[in-house]
Amino acid sequence: MQVTPNVRAVQVPDTNPMHPQFTTIYLVGRGQVLTIDSGEDMERYRWMLRGYLAATEKAEISISAVTHHHRDHSSNLCWLRDEFGAQVHVLEQGMPLLGDRLPENGVSVIHHGSEFGPSDDVRLQTIHTPGHSVDSTCFYLEEEGVLFTGDTVLGASSTTVNDLGDYLSSLTFLRDLPNLHLLCPGHGPVIENPVAYIDAYIAGRHARERQILDSLAHTPEMTTWAIMELIYADLNLGPRLRRAADRQVSTHLRKLEKEGRVRVYAGRPRQKSAEELAQEEEEEHEKLEVIRRADEYREEARRHALVAQENPTLGEWEEPPRYALA
Repeated sequence: MQVTPNVRAVQVPDTNPMHPQFTTIYLVGRGQVLTIDSGEDMERYRWMLRGYLAATEKAEISISAVTHHHRDHSSNLCWLRDEFGAQVHVLEQGMPLLGDRLPENGVSVIHHGSEFGPSDDVRLQTIHTPGHSVDSTCFYLEEEGVLFTGDTVLGASSTTVNDLGDYLSSLTFLRDLPNLHLLCPGHGPVIENPVAYIDAYIAGRHARERQILDSLAHTPEMTTWAIMELIYADLNLGPRLRRAADRQVSTHLRKLEKEGRVRVYAGRPRQKSAEELAQEEEEEHEKLEVIRRADEYREEARRHALVAQENPTLGEWEEPPRYALA
């Protein structure tokens, strides 16, 4: 999908409830292009990217920049290096978090304020935006007013946040960027009213904070789960989203505790018995064994399919049909 003269979006369908609609890899520049993020370690991401490059434009990937270390954004970095020889650009804070997802060579460390691009006239500014993660990074193509936000701002929902204080500061910085016209998120559609959208993000966090404080004013000493069930009652969240909502309540409470606005009464973590630990270990072993056997069956099926293609079909007949001239 063409976004601006120098930006295209490769939108990969996604069924993860935390990833609204699709996950996007962006291409920036012409001829020698730059990618924003690399997608998950699944063939459909590599297939979509290869297919887009082959069908839409004659281009080579020279640089791949990473918005943060989470696997759905960084798992194909080694593939991009091996397939295209791409130079991988990673924020300094993300280097220790990426581990073996980084190629052995061709990695450039970038910092807040670094500028780089696929050409002299197409340059991105690096903006460190902690909050969703400690290494969250946005990239700004100021000439075209395009901000690549990764998971800092999503296209169809709010995002999960690790440090709410840092996150609100990051959002405030982004909304004041000059010439800002478009937000290109890692998940969901492109946003055409960026300042209003970011303002709504900020307002939503403040509204949620007020709900939490109101809940504690009405019922003191609540757990995060009890608060979550109360303030998200109208949304009918599924199991996975309920856990995410509980984590977001915890994020707000950490901020409020740091500000001295709530008091925390320490809990006691549940200690598992030796029998429970042994049971968990056995269950994990059984799962790994099933996975191992499934891999063996998959490989066996692949070999049989090759044999069926290459060998005659005589084994399927007691007496095969015969043919002669009429």
